[in-house]
Amino acid sequence: MNQLIFLDTAAAATTTAAQGGDLMTMLVSLLPMLLILVVMYFMMIRPQNKKRKKESEMKKNAQVGDEITTIGGISGRIIAVKEETESIVIETGSDKSKLHIKRWAIGSVDTIHDED
Repeated sequence: MNQLIFLDTAAAATTTAAQGGDLMTMLVSLLPMLLILVVMYFMMIRPQNKKRKKESEMKKNAQVGDEITTIGGISGRIIAVKEETESIVIETGSDKSKLHIKRWAIGSVDTIHDED
């Protein structure tokens, strides 16, 4: 009888240790996945958000007289900004053709402004 109680107690202790070990094993196996997600955030998602914010700021700060290139590859100089319609007017080419484009179509602002 004494041996039976001892075996029952030993089995209960082993079961409790196994459950704690299983939890620890599961946490250790999930740790690499969590690390991969954190690294992906800092290597891919965060820089993309920074780039998008910088482009948005560049488009918002475009002003009359700036040389721009559209996302379609058209280069020209801004001659008017229409805030109510979020569009701009550029002139391009030697014949001074005028084009109306939306601000979102600005690919790059080629004019460098001095920061005072």
